[in-house]
Amino acid sequence: MDFLQLFLELAQSTVRLSTPLILAALAGLFTERAGVFDIGLEGKMLGGAFAAGCVAFVAQSAMAGLLAAIVVSVLLSLVHGYASITQRGNQIVSGVAINFIVAGSTVILGEAWFHQGGRTPALAEGARFQAIELPFTEALRGVPLLGPIYADLISGHQALTYLAFLMVPASWWILYRTRFGLRLRAVGENPGAVDTAGISVIWMRYRGVICCGILCGIAGAYLSLAANAGWTKGMTAGKGYIALAALIFAKWRPVPVMFACLLFGFLDAFAIRYQSTPLPLIGKVPVQLMQALPYILTVVLLAGFIGKAIPPRAGGVPYVKER
Repeated sequence: MDFLQLFLELAQSTVRLSTPLILAALAGLFTERAGVFDIGLEGKMLGGAFAAGCVAFVAQSAMAGLLAAIVVSVLLSLVHGYASITQRGNQIVSGVAINFIVAGSTVILGEAWFHQGGRTPALAEGARFQAIELPFTEALRGVPLLGPIYADLISGHQALTYLAFLMVPASWWILYRTRFGLRLRAVGENPGAVDTAGISVIWMRYRGVICCGILCGIAGAYLSLAANAGWTKGMTAGKGYIALAALIFAKWRPVPVMFACLLFGFLDAFAIRYQSTPLPLIGKVPVQLMQALPYILTVVLLAGFIGKAIPPRAGGVPYVKER
């Protein structure tokens, strides 16, 4: 196997594994820029994946599954918003509670509804998102270097993968070039000044939370309708926490978020590709160590190797309107 083919295989796996991380990290970007800390990304992704798997199986439609995932994830986001924005509760506790509740309830409901040991029935091809072949793929395949990159790396992904990467510039434009983005960032930095200008801080934060729910729902739908053929118990496997680490690593900026997620996705792809292959000068590495690589990097980065990451000043602080 030549170097180019090896690179393309590893890069293609990196893109696939990075897709849910990018969507979840961008989801956290919107809510945290609004001043609401959200550790419940994991629970919303898992809830969305469960809803997508169930509805796609019943309706035999990937789009119906995607819509169900978004609805469930947005509802969970609104629960978090009600607890942390309206009731001014502890945002960490609210997010952790959502993670625990979803992790337990999905298993119970899945077993009660389908009796398949903590998973939904396997989805047929029509109920899943299929790979898309971009125009001129076959015509360009024979072109040296650029042809294989276009045919094997850029082409051949599901629609949700392309959507995830398109959401990176879209998120940048929304946050930095629109009135909504300016107000959202202002709410996360100085909510008192925003309130003085006659803008509802509560409503702006709820809008950020809803954006988070939509993106988490898409990330969950990707897991069960594109990356897999249905929902399985604990299929998020900590991806919500890794996305949160990528968001902090990228210092709450959309484009660095994408590169941080690609880094985590690369480590995951590397672990899968080489977990049983002896490495030069090292030999065969235990499978458990290879599988732990993304989580080890998470701990290392958050331990202080990323420089000083300054979150939005009003992040995690409930807003109390001055009388």
